Amino acid sequence: MMRWLRYLCYLAAVAYLGAAAVLYFNQRQLLYRPDVTIAEVPAALPRAVSQQILTADRETLNAWVVPPAEGKRVLLYLHGNAGNLTGRVARFAALTANGNGLLAIDWRGYGGSTGEPSEDGLMRDAEAAYASALALAGSPQRLIIIGESLGTGPAIMLATRQAAAGLILDAPYSSIRDVAADRYWMFPVSLLLVDPFRSDLLIGKIKVPLLVMHGDQDRVVPIRFGEKLFALAPEPKEFIRVPGRGHLVLAIPDVMARTLAWIDQVVGR
Repeated sequence: MMRWLRYLCYLAAVAYLGAAAVLYFNQRQLLYRPDVTIAEVPAALPRAVSQQILTADRETLNAWVVPPAEGKRVLLYLHGNAGNLTGRVARFAALTANGNGLLAIDWRGYGGSTGEPSEDGLMRDAEAAYASALALAGSPQRLIIIGESLGTGPAIMLATRQAAAGLILDAPYSSIRDVAADRYWMFPVSLLLVDPFRSDLLIGKIKVPLLVMHGDQDRVVPIRFGEKLFALAPEPKEFIRVPGRGHLVLAIPDVMARTLAWIDQVVGR
């Protein structure tokens, strides 16, 4: 009986270690889910043009650029972990309908951009995108940084290193480590994770007005992680809690209207 018990424990340990190994070696495939199809500028964005941006490590990023109307600001948009720019057309159209400019990139490995995604790589992409957006805006006081889900990490990083007029975060996380530990609680995630995205260690260093929005039924990034991040952020800050909604809420008409009003308030008309 004891021999069988030891044998079963051995099998369980082997299965556990095997599952942990699979998680470790496939974690980037779980975190980054790109659509590699080249993201062509759609007819729904008639003012938009396609642009290529070169990163410091020589990757080429696909970007969509909407020039701002006179006196309007530029929105630097950093998208989430799945798809490519094509899946964000409706929110881009709403953000630019009043004449706002836009610069949105596809991360390396997404939508025709070269390279393979990683935390360090996305940070380099964000820095390159910021330089192009700043040139378009003409001044940091006319530039708003917007991060969506995974993109909130690089957006926060930019707000600690570069000047801007404001920072907007849709469904942010305190860290990918927190989210992964919640989902894969049975494994020592902090020891396995190669891209932890520690936004919780950065958010206190931002020096711009902050707007955070989160659906209270978000099952991808549970709202408690957005609330944890928000609590660590300095003033001025505002939190939009959206009852009954899941992951990503910026495109909801009421939330979009409040966001555009916030931009007008912090940047000026």
